[in-house]
Amino acid sequence: GYFVDPKKGEINELKLALKNFNVEKDNRKKREVIKKVIAYMTLGIDISRLFTDMIMAIETKDIVIKKMVYFYLCNYAHKEPELAIMCINTLRRDCDNDDPMVRGLALRSLCGLRLESILEYIQLPLQKALGDISPYVRKTGVMGILKIYYLSPSLIDTNGYIPQLYRMLQDVDSQVVTNAIYVLNEICLSTGGIEITQATVLHLLNRISEFSEW
Repeated sequence: GYFVDPKKGEINELKLALKNFNVEKDNRKKREVIKKVIAYMTLGIDISRLFTDMIMAIETKDIVIKKMVYFYLCNYAHKEPELAIMCINTLRRDCDNDDPMVRGLALRSLCGLRLESILEYIQLPLQKALGDISPYVRKTGVMGILKIYYLSPSLIDTNGYIPQLYRMLQDVDSQVVTNAIYVLNEICLSTGGIEITQATVLHLLNRISEFSEW
């Protein structure tokens, strides 16, 4: 099993395994190596020296591997500000990936870094996500606005996110609309909650069958 104390040199072995050509070409083996990295990390063992190797491991179309690597990168970027820029550049690049699942996951990780110092790097990918052709990316972008609000409420007004959220109540995807209602209500809680016009109410009522009971 993975949940054992690493002996001396085991982290170096992981480092070599990540560089290993056969591991690189075999996603199943690569998953096993990265699972072990994550297991050590969750045990509180410092494996930050694998950071550059894990960034290289992100160059894959395997969504499971990307999820694990994002988890690792965000964990250490939060604790090690000097590593954060490497992490941000990688995630920003993946926000432009051809696969909408990758774009959404990268944006979610980027907005989840919980570092006020990197908020300026999030604005552009977030704006692009709100207009993405994929509903998954758009709904992730909407929730990203809430994460920014928790870190720096003033940015919400500065970047015009509230009018944008109100416009997204007209989105063709019901999950995007649901997320927009939730985020608007959270952000506007101190001022009485979301402001709904008669036109918006009629629009939502006409689409009520599209929405989940939850």
